Amino acid sequence: MKNLAEKYNVSCETIEQLKTYQSLLNEWQQKFNLVSNSSLSDAWNRHFLDSLQLMQYLPNQAETLVDFGSGAGFPGMVIAIASKDRTPYLKVTLVESIKKKTLYLNEVASQTSTDVEIINGRIENIKNRKFDVITSRAMTNLSDLLKYALPFCHQKTVCIFPKGQNYAQELKEAHKQWKFKCQIQPSDFSAEGKILIITDISKKKGGNKCQEF
Repeated sequence: MKNLAEKYNVSCETIEQLKTYQSLLNEWQQKFNLVSNSSLSDAWNRHFLDSLQLMQYLPNQAETLVDFGSGAGFPGMVIAIASKDRTPYLKVTLVESIKKKTLYLNEVASQTSTDVEIINGRIENIKNRKFDVITSRAMTNLSDLLKYALPFCHQKTVCIFPKGQNYAQELKEAHKQWKFKCQIQPSDFSAEGKILIITDISKKKGGNKCQEF
């Protein structure tokens, strides 16, 4: 656990709070379908650490973050918990349209003493807000994510989108409708997974090549 805390620059207390979060996931999964049952046995790697790794890509100056389609809280709630001692100035907002999932997210926030804004509603109904960082995991394809993200972007907004093995096809389709800058980072917990770090989104035909690291 100490090595893990050092790797992602978070405290051992944060790791313990994430363990509390995992216990709540196991409990609530019996009532609600929060994650796939097949992923539950390896939830620590597939959900918690997979989300925690995104902390290394947050801009140091970021003060606001919104997570689209938070579901069971990945990655947004994990980031909110990890930010408490690492970047306490970061205000995290979770957006989830399904009420029972927001009930669960509020319980996690309460049990881990995490100050996080949880919105039960649809992304397109949120108006007049801009964020420094936008995250989303497994909500929809990249083209639609960019459509949802654009109204929330200012000039320096960074979008961080974990993607699976079809990431290259999603990028190809997105470039047909959008112009953006993109870096592709490997996932620490999935051989096929990638993390897309996207900036400068505009609705324009054509696109830019992504640089893979």
